[in-house]
This record gives sequence, C-alpha cells and structure tokens, in this order.
Amino acid sequence: MQQPSSRKTPDLHGRIVVITRPAGTASALARKVRALGGVPLRLPGMGLRAAPDADAVRASMRAALADELIVFTSPAAVRHAAALLPLRTAACVLAVGQGTAQALRRHGVAAPLAPRRQDSEGLLELPQLQSLRGRRVALIGAPGGRGVLREQLAARGARLRELHVYHRVPPRLDRRHVEALLQLPASARVLLSSAEALHNLQQLLPAPAWARLCAATAVVSSERLAEAARAAGFRRIRVAASAVSADLLAEAGTAG
Repeated sequence: MQQPSSRKTPDLHGRIVVITRPAGTASALARKVRALGGVPLRLPGMGLRAAPDADAVRASMRAALADELIVFTSPAAVRHAAALLPLRTAACVLAVGQGTAQALRRHGVAAPLAPRRQDSEGLLELPQLQSLRGRRVALIGAPGGRGVLREQLAARGARLRELHVYHRVPPRLDRRHVEALLQLPASARVLLSSAEALHNLQQLLPAPAWARLCAATAVVSSERLAEAARAAGFRRIRVAASAVSADLLAEAGTAG
C-alpha cells in the first residue's frame, strides 16, 4: 500500500493556492496552506449533498456492511456512510486512494486496502478483486463516475450492490469568486483532484475568470486528470503523488 510521499515540508512563500474541493470540505486544507506560508483561495468545484432518503440508505448501508468486500470510492463516501452507521464490518474494505483510506482509518476501519496507482484501474489490479464470481461486493459512493470500476466488478462476476450515500451538485459561485480570480497572479497554484470539479468550473466561470485560472499552474492528483486539465486550457501542470493534501501541497511548493 502506497504511503504519502516523504518530501521536505514545502514553503509556499505567500503564494496563492486555489482550493477546488467541495464547499464545506476545504477548511483543513486551507489551514495547512496558511501554515506553510501560503494564501488559500477557496473556489469550490462542486457541492456535496447527503442522499435524500436517509432511512432507506441506512438500511442499505446496514446490508452492505455484511457483504464480503466493500469498496469506498472517495473520502466523501466514507464521511456520508459513517454519518449513517458506524463502519463496523468483518468485510475486506478497499479504498480507491490514500485520501479515502485515511478517511476510513479516522472512522475506525483499521486496515483498509488501497492501490499504488490511486484510481479505479489501480484498485482493479489488487489481488482481492481478481476472483469475484458469486462474491458479494458493495460499491459505496455517489451517482456518476467510477464507471470502469462498476463495469469491471460486474464483469468479474461479483454480486454487486451499488449504494449512493451522497450526490454531487454544481457549486454556487458568486461575484467574490470571480473578482478574486480576475486578480489571480500567474504564480498561483490550482489544486485539482476531480475531473467533475474541473468541468463545473469551466462551465460556470465567465471566460475572463477562467482564462486567469488557466494561466496559473494546475497541481493535479493523477495523469488522467493532467490530460483533462490540459484539454480544458491549462498549460502548466504538475502531477502530485496522490490526492492526499500533503502530496498536493508538496507539489504546489515546488519552484517554477
């Protein structure tokens, strides 16, 4: 299992760091940016909402905890699942990435498994997901996304239970967000760990604000997201070791 990279503590030297995490989830990362000498600028790329029928989802969650394998697709999936029920299970618990694994440990799951390559393809390479015919597998997340994971688990014969414990919505951006971006220097870093957030921002921001954002350096959590950022208009892109805050900030603190 990959551990967050052991780099020296980055010094952001007053650099503006744009945080695109969902509204309500960016506070801890903003504090870390300040502690490293940076200036956080919150620009939510999406909002997260709990599943509407909590009682029905709770019942499904209780059944999922009795399955043989449980796959959590994001830290948000862990948080919303844990808000429904304690995550006590005898199942093998898997996480798409280190951020999700960290969230699971915070909620009492002692030894979640996460791949070295922190995406759906990496997860599917784990030995625990090779022989699934007839096995009960719960996939816990939100509607949309992770299509490769869903399709491959079913193709491998899993008795798949897909449970949506939250859903994503477009962010609410206002004049303050736009005005801040219009003043954004090219030396800024933009932290990106979601293709959906990138798409939302591109669709919702006025063209001048989007152009200023793309003039900054994107710090992305995967090669796949680097390709998406390049297609969206970013020209300077750095790929972090993972979506974990420490790795994103380590890459944001590099010179250039």
